[in-house]
Amino acid sequence: MRVTASPDAASKIQTSRVRLKRAYAEPQESDGVRVLVDRLWPRGLQKERAKVDIWLKDIAPSAELRRWFGHDPRRWEEFERRYREELRGNAELLNVLKVWRDLGVVTLLYAARDEDHNNAVVLKAVLENMGR
Repeated sequence: MRVTASPDAASKIQTSRVRLKRAYAEPQESDGVRVLVDRLWPRGLQKERAKVDIWLKDIAPSAELRRWFGHDPRRWEEFERRYREELRGNAELLNVLKVWRDLGVVTLLYAARDEDHNNAVVLKAVLENMGR
């Protein structure tokens, strides 16, 4: 069998430098820079156990958007659209995250139970689409 790949194939399969993890999950050395991206500190989580390197509460969705969403998956698409709009006005913090991403692994920490429908998922997608 013969396989032919385009010259840029290798770059398309590189591991993402932006990872997601619940703030309650056990910290790992491989997490790189651990960034909490929620506006509120995770309930019941001790700061020593969390091992958060940076808490960027200002990159989180506005309190109004967070309350409107209420972690309701039926509102996900609209939440994602609105949060991306809010992020457009937060270029300075996005650029900080981009620099850290370019230097190594960044793990975005969130408290939500739903691993597929939370602000960190949107933020990760935005960061991955920002140029290097």
